[in-house]
Amino acid sequence: MDIIFDIGKVLIDFDFEEFVKRYVDAEKADRVTKAMWGNPDWIELDRGVLSVEEVLQKFIAQAPDCEWEIRRVFSQLGNIPQLKSTTIPMIEELKKRGHRVFFLSNFFEFLLHAAPEALRFTRYTDGGIFSCHEKLVKPDPAIYELLCERYGISKENAVFIDDSPKNVKGAENVGIRAILFTGQSPDELFAQIGV
Repeated sequence: MDIIFDIGKVLIDFDFEEFVKRYVDAEKADRVTKAMWGNPDWIELDRGVLSVEEVLQKFIAQAPDCEWEIRRVFSQLGNIPQLKSTTIPMIEELKKRGHRVFFLSNFFEFLLHAAPEALRFTRYTDGGIFSCHEKLVKPDPAIYELLCERYGISKENAVFIDDSPKNVKGAENVGIRAILFTGQSPDELFAQIGV
């Protein structure tokens, strides 16, 4: 079986809201979070079609008086992702059981370079796709199709795990069985996957 994982909040911890509170005073933290993480333009970072400055301008437009805080938070984003202690052992166990393991993530270029340690697990996988390299984002059917085509993944013999209901639905819409990640332990996941 081929097992495909999302990255953020599944294989790595990514708590944007808590992170902002470390850099921005309480009075502005919610507004900065809403202007950035709550902004539909965040996905354009992951798509990789706009420059960082273009996206920053879209964030700043939502809270013009928070420009300094938004720029500060963005410059420190590499400190958010933290590799979960269970990730590499889980991947190794799945591979030991004869399964291939892939990743499929909406992820942007700046963060790839700013948080390399959090992505250390990728060298244990059989491959994967970062959205920014393909100019495609989940839940676009094309990104799931591309992953399957690139790695010879049979949809009937694959399972996709993501913390976003719309991305889970996106996988199901192209014929891949999908599991919504809600914090399950590796053993619970293995039981749900059926491995």
